Amino acid sequence: MRLADKTVDAVVIGGGPGGSAAARALAAAGWETIVLERRAFPRHKVCGEFLSPEAKTTLRELGLEDAVNGLSPVRIERVRLSAAGGRPLDVPLPGAALGISRRELDAALLDGARRAGAEVREGIRAAGIRREGGIYAVDTQGNGAAGTVHARVVVGAWGAGARKAFADPRAARTGASRLLGVKVHFEGIPVIPVTELYAFRGGYLGLSPVPGGRVNAAALLDPRAFGGGESSALAWIAAAARRHPELARRLEGARPVPGTEAAVSPVMLDRRPLAWSGCPLVGDAALRIPPLCGDGMSIALRSGLVCARLADRRLRGDMTDDAWRREYERFFRRECAGALRLGRLLQTVLGRPGAARLLLAIGHAAPEWAAAVVRRTRLAEPGS
Repeated sequence: MRLADKTVDAVVIGGGPGGSAAARALAAAGWETIVLERRAFPRHKVCGEFLSPEAKTTLRELGLEDAVNGLSPVRIERVRLSAAGGRPLDVPLPGAALGISRRELDAALLDGARRAGAEVREGIRAAGIRREGGIYAVDTQGNGAAGTVHARVVVGAWGAGARKAFADPRAARTGASRLLGVKVHFEGIPVIPVTELYAFRGGYLGLSPVPGGRVNAAALLDPRAFGGGESSALAWIAAAARRHPELARRLEGARPVPGTEAAVSPVMLDRRPLAWSGCPLVGDAALRIPPLCGDGMSIALRSGLVCARLADRRLRGDMTDDAWRREYERFFRRECAGALRLGRLLQTVLGRPGAARLLLAIGHAAPEWAAAVVRRTRLAEPGS
């Protein structure tokens, strides 16, 4: 059946971690679900590729823990913070995290939605959403055809980059950001079970192990602080290494893996979550948290699952749209707001070399405090 001829229970716009989680949960509950993903999988994208300990519970509830473990993720047990000119600080994580390639993870999660019964349409872009009575109409484009699919509920999982296209009220601020995100996989350097975060003037860069004996390098940078116009993700990472001697030593002998470079700009970090904008939002569409928190994928998965459970109640007639919205907004306030506030504060501190060195010195003097700070950058456990 052509997409234009379909009326379904749910349309999920976007096939990243949040969208895949929502689609899998909805399909598993018996609802006819379509995922619209404008690009084809698998693909590399800018990401720290750090799946935090909190994600394990959500993956288990989604029935996807075995699928993710089948990707041979690297176990990560601590974080190492390093500021140029300061002594590195090692902080244990509250549980084991996983180093995992987004290229493989995204494909596995989307396949999980497909296996649960969701219909996945890659190469199809949602060009607009409107309400027609009590039904959503989603205009689609792609694969040489245009049409409209109707659904009782819609979940927005289109990421942060598509906010303008969907009339997100935060989109006007995006042009004010000059931040740049880049990532590259490297071979030829020691792989250790640690996520390393290097802070320097103009940004920070994380190194995290991923499967295959590789290390993922991902950075958030302010190009204005560098004064140059590097032409590739690899060139930006080299420029960052010149600002941090320990990072430069760590990358000695590193060989970039062809095809793994990715970049995104501008990167706008949110001051607060937006749970709803015409429809419920999940993942980066709802909240882009500072990357140093390492919890972006965990929040995406959790928000997708929570949203789907509320959508199930709405589809069964047990909840109104207004009640759904209120409950979903409470989820973000309860489980995400604290990590967002602390993450924004830490990002400001790490962007100032003197303040960053002072922070690490305090962490050495009070390791229990440092561990508590790391815990508070994490997604709150349900009911906590």
